[in-house]
Amino acid sequence: MKSYKSLLFIVAVIALLAVVVALFPKEGISMGSKSLHFPTFRQVMVPKEQLDLEAYLQEQAERKAQRLTSLNDSIAFYSREADSSDIRFWFPNNDNTYFDTLFVAMEQATPQGRYLRVLHYGDSQIEMDHITSRLRIFFQQRFGGGGPGMVPAATIIGSPSVSVSGNGALTLQSSFGDSLAVRARGNYGPMVQCFHLSGSAVTSIRAANSNRTDEKLKQFSHVALIFNNRPGPLQVQFNGRTTQQNASEEAGVHRFDYQCDSLKSVRLRMSGNADLYGVMVDDGPGVCVDNIPMRGCSGQQFCGINQDQLADAYALMDVGLIILQFGGNSVPYIRTEKQLQTYTESLCKQIQRLKTCCPGAKFLFIGPSDMSTTVGGVMQTYPFLPQFIEGLRDMVLQEGVAYWSIYHAMGGSNSMPVWVSKGYAGSDYLHFSQKGADIMGDRLADAFEMMYELYKIRKDYSQVNAETF
Repeated sequence: MKSYKSLLFIVAVIALLAVVVALFPKEGISMGSKSLHFPTFRQVMVPKEQLDLEAYLQEQAERKAQRLTSLNDSIAFYSREADSSDIRFWFPNNDNTYFDTLFVAMEQATPQGRYLRVLHYGDSQIEMDHITSRLRIFFQQRFGGGGPGMVPAATIIGSPSVSVSGNGALTLQSSFGDSLAVRARGNYGPMVQCFHLSGSAVTSIRAANSNRTDEKLKQFSHVALIFNNRPGPLQVQFNGRTTQQNASEEAGVHRFDYQCDSLKSVRLRMSGNADLYGVMVDDGPGVCVDNIPMRGCSGQQFCGINQDQLADAYALMDVGLIILQFGGNSVPYIRTEKQLQTYTESLCKQIQRLKTCCPGAKFLFIGPSDMSTTVGGVMQTYPFLPQFIEGLRDMVLQEGVAYWSIYHAMGGSNSMPVWVSKGYAGSDYLHFSQKGADIMGDRLADAFEMMYELYKIRKDYSQVNAETF
């Protein structure tokens, strides 16, 4: 084909598309349950400005790396960051000392021989130890401790951080998820699902050993079983380099502990009738961080747990911080203020229940990320998402709980398509990839580091003033 004919063909195609753009209804054309959209002339000719993700993350890293030369400069810098940074926390009554008592407890955990626990509950965004693993590294590097934390008595969802298998008379009890799981009238415990033992079983736990696994996960020296004993004796035998056997005939929530030299694996042989709430696998003392994913949930399962049993379990676990990361599963279905109010009122009850069961813990709620849906044929932020996040944050703060926003920390509105294009999120425009989850976990750790630095500066400033006067 001659060049002028090719040019005429291209011009004709563009002209035809221009006519389609001009005549195609803005609201699209309904085709059964689907609707067909066509880009507007502006969308075609004026590309939408996108977040420069690499530049954004680099700028954030440079802000973190600033070195300050005086105490007053440090106070001003960290106070400004705590109030305006994209990774900031929102605190009840704007009280940026909210985590100070937690930091004190973390600093004292190792010298006091405590195993201070951080419980990270969340939806599928935290499966495979996503986000939690990076936060665990930060806390344990700063305050001591090691090990993967609490795991179920048998595999529910695999994790690169620890390998768990269970065999024998074990039945999954869960208030959510798999329809094959038994609904157990509240007997779920602190992991919101547990295994009922009705006879004999073996649980095997092996430390992770891949090249990308943090060194603090590759061994453990303390194992503890939390369980709710039913009538009759429960016997548990811990096998490692030595053998220890525990037995209990008393009903109620109890704990068996096994202290050992550093191990790569441990096996629990059990017989009896009990609800096995979880096995805490730690290398401490220090800070222990537990990853507790609840696929498909929106954070509304906690009131379905027996309150007394949950409170007893928390009391045996020395919980310092409870993190709740929910909301993403509800975003596609909440489109009005009324629906949002109903959801936040339900979440409010869950938070109140948890605070009643664990009154000594600090609480953090992590809201949803940016999430994309098709709007006018283009992947864009869910239209109601900014209002959803604002309403969620307002409720959390009113309940005296801190709030952290993944939505803001990843760049805000319409940032998800950029994360997808970089391979940091999946093609569902909802979930982070491993790399993206690592970045987001580091962002959360940076937020805690910012508040910890501000806590230390305030402490130093108080000491300087005390010495002056």
